Amino acid sequence: MKFTLIALSAAALAHARTLTVLNACSYTVWPAVFTDLDAGSAFPDYPTGWEADPNTSVTFTIPDNWTAGSVWGRRNCDFTGTGSASQCLDGGCDGGLECDPHTGTPTGPVTVAEFSLSNSGSADIVDVSIVDGFNIPLRVDNNKGCFVPGCPVDLNPNCPAALKGPLDSSGSTVGCQSACEANVDGNPINSPNCCTGSHETPATCPASGVAYYSYFKNNCPDALAFAYDEDGQTLICSSSLAADYTVTFCP
Repeated sequence: MKFTLIALSAAALAHARTLTVLNACSYTVWPAVFTDLDAGSAFPDYPTGWEADPNTSVTFTIPDNWTAGSVWGRRNCDFTGTGSASQCLDGGCDGGLECDPHTGTPTGPVTVAEFSLSNSGSADIVDVSIVDGFNIPLRVDNNKGCFVPGCPVDLNPNCPAALKGPLDSSGSTVGCQSACEANVDGNPINSPNCCTGSHETPATCPASGVAYYSYFKNNCPDALAFAYDEDGQTLICSSSLAADYTVTFCP
């Protein structure tokens, strides 16, 4: 019986899902993880934020049914003060270094990897979103040959002037805001850029009405570029494959 239990435990470990987060950037990134607990109760047993020096990685287990999970990177952080989102120039979250598990969503501009594993019991749905702007190039790889979503191009240097920012202490651009976040039309409650008000449905919020959509989409065709981006590629793996994933900053 003892041998059987050991064998079963080894088999379970062999099929565990893992997530690797790699910082391939030349600068420090503060990765963050958030789970929408209103959508699901399963979450990774790992800190919700940490400091990642260049060319370092961590690997941890993620639940087979991780739903509404997000992974992103923060830039230019200083956690010596109170735990507010403003402690990072972009991508910050409530809670400080470790994002609050209930309110620690990212602040834009931010590039986000989104996970819903075993969605409807049969598929892993994974995408990379630049709906809330862009801060760090990002790609999500897998070990099962499924589609690889990402925004591997650095959109900051050529970011349109109306969207540029924030800037670091040297004046370099470290974020490129979405047209919604930059409020380029001056009416966020009824905006084709935000898909709000009279534009809140897919039919009334087409890509053609979103300012600067082509800048984001042409550079990153394999990322979601606005709320109803039907052209956005979404990674769908059969959940039976039990894929492992790697989020890479600056791939």
